[in-house]
Amino acid sequence: MRARTALIAIPLALALAACGGGKDSDGKGKGAGGTKEAVAVKESGLGSILVDGEGRTLYAFTKDKDGASNCDAQCIAVWPALTGSAKASAGEGARPALIQEARKSGGAVQTTYNGWPLYYYVGDAAPGDVNGQGLDGEWFVVGADGKLVRNGT
Repeated sequence: MRARTALIAIPLALALAACGGGKDSDGKGKGAGGTKEAVAVKESGLGSILVDGEGRTLYAFTKDKDGASNCDAQCIAVWPALTGSAKASAGEGARPALIQEARKSGGAVQTTYNGWPLYYYVGDAAPGDVNGQGLDGEWFVVGADGKLVRNGT
């Protein structure tokens, strides 16, 4: 399973890195892969799940504890964090009270939902993809209620 992840991750990580962060024309920051800093809910084959402002699926890592990320540099290359200069806003269907932030070194803020730091998966090529669901038995999409969605794996 890790070999499959690595084969997919390297070219996709390079493509995402080329997108970079930055600012929208309205001056608001962008997260990993150039996505807007918002957390919303979208219906999928897995039920109601969290997505960013552009519809890209957001995941949680079961090794994260107490709102802190345990995803090291190699991990982040495959699972970029939803980060920005401030926590994400609540989009359609997201519960504002569940959106929090975790400060990272260098001043970046990783958005958390119900205590779970949020990530993207580089193997998701388009909005709505859920290719990271259940990978290594440690990565799962996050439901609208803030709980990990463990079905569909």
